[in-house]
Amino acid sequence: MHMVDLIARKRDGGTLETAEINWLITNYTQGNIPDYQMSAWAMAVLMTSMTLRETIDLSLAMARSGTMLDLSDIAPIVGDKHSTGGVGDKTTLLLCPMVAAVGLPIAKMSGRGLSFTGGTIDKLESIPGFRADLPTDLFRHVFREVGLVVASQTEDLAPADKQLYALRDVTATVQSTPLIAASVMSKKIAAGANCIVLDVKYGSGAFMRTLDDARLLTQTMVGVGQSCNRKVTGVISSMEQPLGRAIGNALEVREAIEGLHGEGPTDLVDLCRELGSRLLVLADKAESYEHATALLDEVLQSGAALEKFRQMVLYQGGSVGVITRPERLPQAPVVAPVSARTGGYVAAIDAQALGLAVGALGGGRARKGDTIDHRVGLVLEAKVGDAVEAGAPLLFIHAASDADARRVEQRLLDAYTISAEQVPPPPLIADVVEY
Repeated sequence: MHMVDLIARKRDGGTLETAEINWLITNYTQGNIPDYQMSAWAMAVLMTSMTLRETIDLSLAMARSGTMLDLSDIAPIVGDKHSTGGVGDKTTLLLCPMVAAVGLPIAKMSGRGLSFTGGTIDKLESIPGFRADLPTDLFRHVFREVGLVVASQTEDLAPADKQLYALRDVTATVQSTPLIAASVMSKKIAAGANCIVLDVKYGSGAFMRTLDDARLLTQTMVGVGQSCNRKVTGVISSMEQPLGRAIGNALEVREAIEGLHGEGPTDLVDLCRELGSRLLVLADKAESYEHATALLDEVLQSGAALEKFRQMVLYQGGSVGVITRPERLPQAPVVAPVSARTGGYVAAIDAQALGLAVGALGGGRARKGDTIDHRVGLVLEAKVGDAVEAGAPLLFIHAASDADARRVEQRLLDAYTISAEQVPPPPLIADVVEY
């Protein structure tokens, strides 16, 4: 086989055979295919797409490029969830303890934030002492003892995906539905879960801007999972405004802990109930979505979900004192209000602008490897549909300095649209895809 032939065929809209995709991934991982040829192939895929069969082959080839984690000796049914990322998205911190407390073990490998979206690992690492970088034996130990583990991706899990994603990130080929789907599903296949719920977000605070794009990505990922004998359901949720009220690492952990105490924002809790009920039914842990929702509500009210989170934090080296006293989480020295210039109703919020503002405060990364400030972020006082008075706070900036707060104030004001007429909040759930 010759790489130039595979590039040319994709450029011209042709399809690759399973053996050709396996050859491509094997040789790229081994260093036999140079980056300039792989980037040309990725651009060809971006321009002409791939069939579902090609996407399945690519997902499996990348999953098999490294260790295939087998957890069946610990639990016959293993759950997982994946979010495509969004502003204020801390669902993993609330959802996974809820589901694990009901009785479905969760083994999850999560990522760090990039650009305007936050990463679960960065959020968890705002807990003093929390260890996300777990070798496989420790990952398995925490999973066995707690029934819940959330860690960063190990070096030997789907290494082909790491190489290809790093290349796509610097060659403007990230926004390809089959490449996104293969990247996500290769890691899920390799990580050992057999029941997976996908939270695919669309809107101003997500990478998928339109509902149609989100639906196509969801259908593709569900199709890949099903073909690999995984039970997969995709929920398409709105990111037209931030999820919950907190944006920023320690602030989001605090909000998730409040949710586990039964005091979380309604939209965050409702989304977790929706995702959790879908996952429990997939795993045959509930007879219906109504039954599953009742089970999730029960573990929230009883404190069982909070205790499951405490156990995970303990076994992963974190300070459990923050669970009973969230004020022990890192706190920014400056908290400054951003006040409405006029009265009316919040008609829209540019979630991406808020996410970028948190990055400018030091709470995100422009490049992988950048140091982040876990303390900084935003807490929203007004969301879409809320009435506001002139001079009343729309949100509060949590910053390292007064100068930092002043630097982002105007862009935060510009992110809010105030109207004379009240508008309803955007629907939280747009669609569900299941086969």
